[in-house]
Order: sequence, then structure tokens, then C-alpha cells
Amino acid sequence: MQAVDASADQLADLADLVLAVGRAVKAEVAADPSVLDLSVTEVTVMRYIDHHPGVGPSAVAAATGLQRSNLSRALRDLEAKGMVERTPDPADSRQAVLRGTAKSAENLVRLRAIWARLLGDALEVAGEQHDAAPALALLRALERGLYG
Repeated sequence: MQAVDASADQLADLADLVLAVGRAVKAEVAADPSVLDLSVTEVTVMRYIDHHPGVGPSAVAAATGLQRSNLSRALRDLEAKGMVERTPDPADSRQAVLRGTAKSAENLVRLRAIWARLLGDALEVAGEQHDAAPALALLRALERGLYG
């Protein structure tokens, strides 16, 4: 295993801060009626589908660690909300592929605007300027390490 530059305390502090920022972001999003409310499972599924359009349900289940029954429920709910469309796989019509809809894309645009505004405002209140690139690189590395 490769050496880690951060100490265990730093990594624990990072996780704590990510959770705190995540709670603030979630509260801000929940307060905006223009954003469609999704469960944690639905968010997980949508995020994967958004990053892998045309993916099949089995691949989503494997990549997210969701049980097929939980994924099936989430997909039904997302389809009912108009967020996901399921179409026959052109390579094998017995299989389905999943894509986000225009409604899901619009919802993501609203979400990203809220996130950018909230975090930009927080930095302004803190009176600090930071380059987000190193934090993004670190969080992406962590995500790759956690989810492959």
C-alpha cells in the first residue's frame, strides 16, 4: 500500500469537516422549493447515472453497492419523478439502459448554482480566498480509493 501524506488526525478532521459542510449544503438545498427532493439512495443512483449515461441497472447496483431490490425501488421512484428514463439497450433489447432526463439536468443546474453560491458566500464571510483545485484533487482521490 502506498504511503499517505496526511496523518490519521488530519484525515479524521477532513471527514468531520466534509460532513459538516455536507449538512450545511443539504439544509440549504432542502430550503429551496425549486429543487426536487431526492432520497440519499436516489441521489447516489442519479450521480452514478449522470456520470455514466447509458449504463445498465446491474452496473449501477455493482458500482453503488446497492442491493438489486433497493436499486429497483430507487429507479421506479426516479422514473415516477421524471428524473430517469429506461430504454432498451441497443446491443441487447432484453436489457435496459438508464439516462437522466432533461428534468434531472435542470435540477442539477439548480443544485450546482446553490452549491456554488453557498460555498462562495461562506468563503466571503470567512474573508479568505482559496484555490479549490487542491481540495477537488484530494476529494477525487478519496472517492477513487473508496469506490474504485
